[in-house]
Amino acid sequence: MSKAKNGLEIVLYGRTKCHLCDQVEFAIQALAEEIPLCLQVVDIESDQQLHEEMMLVIPVVAINGEVVFRSITHVVTIAELREEFLKRMAD
Repeated sequence: MSKAKNGLEIVLYGRTKCHLCDQVEFAIQALAEEIPLCLQVVDIESDQQLHEEMMLVIPVVAINGEVVFRSITHVVTIAELREEFLKRMAD
């Protein structure tokens, strides 16, 4: 998947009542003020396969269809998101 017409296609995989997922969602929404993007939030608990695949690594961020950040050793920061979004906008 390439860039959306108006920017990046971002999918945030998480679940309700996940404060780390909320933090990443707020960071992405803040970045949307400066970088054109479309955010979709997916609750992994609504899909058994997604839940099994991602339950230990949420929040997960996909950019233009590619999973870029999984929260394995740390949760992605706003600075890391900004850097990756700007890099992909320049491509």
